[in-house]
Amino acid sequence: MAVAGLAAPAAALLLLLGAACPAVAADGEPDRDFTIEDPRITESSGLAASRLHPGIYWTHNDSDDGPYVFAVDSRTGKTVATVTMRGVGEPRDVEGISIGPDGGIYVGDIGDNLDGTWNHVWIYRFPEPKTLRDTTVTATQYDVQYADGPRNAESLMVHPKTGRVYIASKNEDGGGLYEGPGKLTTGSMNVFRRVGEVPWVTDGAFSPDGRSLALRSYFSARVYAFENGRLGESRAVAAPFQRQAESVTYTADGSALMFGSEGTRSGVVRVEVEGGGKPDGSGGTGDGQEQGKPAGNGSPGQGGSAGQEDDGKGSVGLGAAIIIGVGALWFALRRKRGQG
Repeated sequence: MAVAGLAAPAAALLLLLGAACPAVAADGEPDRDFTIEDPRITESSGLAASRLHPGIYWTHNDSDDGPYVFAVDSRTGKTVATVTMRGVGEPRDVEGISIGPDGGIYVGDIGDNLDGTWNHVWIYRFPEPKTLRDTTVTATQYDVQYADGPRNAESLMVHPKTGRVYIASKNEDGGGLYEGPGKLTTGSMNVFRRVGEVPWVTDGAFSPDGRSLALRSYFSARVYAFENGRLGESRAVAAPFQRQAESVTYTADGSALMFGSEGTRSGVVRVEVEGGGKPDGSGGTGDGQEQGKPAGNGSPGQGGSAGQEDDGKGSVGLGAAIIIGVGALWFALRRKRGQG
């Protein structure tokens, strides 16, 4: 399809999507809808809720940005710390971020837009800073291979109880869930083995209690029961419709999922969920029913997915109309950098 022929409808699509995104006021409550204000963050491709700093979310850009990780305050959308990783070379395609039970921030340089170009990929780890300020840290670099050959991936998840690292590969026909060794090592290759089948995934996150695994794609999301390192029953979550839907994380208390997107001043949308590992241990049963609804802080313009009315159905109304009317076009445009 010619680029010139796509220009006009693409512009119209972006206008519609802009109208569908939540407009978020500054200085709100933590862990609610917010907009990433930092002009340096244009391709937020992963999210992780801080374990040390309430209301703070760690994120990073996609490929070709450098060894940087940003701490964003959900109350204001402003960056409160920039971490520069030292000792990791030049990152290729950073796609995922997660925090382990050891207090380490794990960064997945796991993207492979040509589906098999890289013989190995990397995971970087550094301790979550106790103080939020710009800093340079020496990160540990782990070499990673897949037992069944190279592949593209955008989802890195560290189990909050066992510390084992998982990667979900990205393929439009369905990917795999890969399990790393019990402990990552620097002295040898860390081989990840396929232990489950997953849909087309752009990011994922474990619930704080480790009993659920949320996986999102461009148009949908599901929460899977997770036990003994294996996927169980799943239920749909009413994910928001976003321009480049490439990140998700649980809030630190497990009461909601936070859905993010790439793009300048991209919005992060809170969706309430059951079974997220709240302190009281309550949770859902994985009955296959759709769960969740956007939950803003009550301010005008907050608490919505695309076209969301306050009916708890998530991506409906305008979002559904956009998908139906221009979904095919969006799909063609979205396949940036091969399969990226």
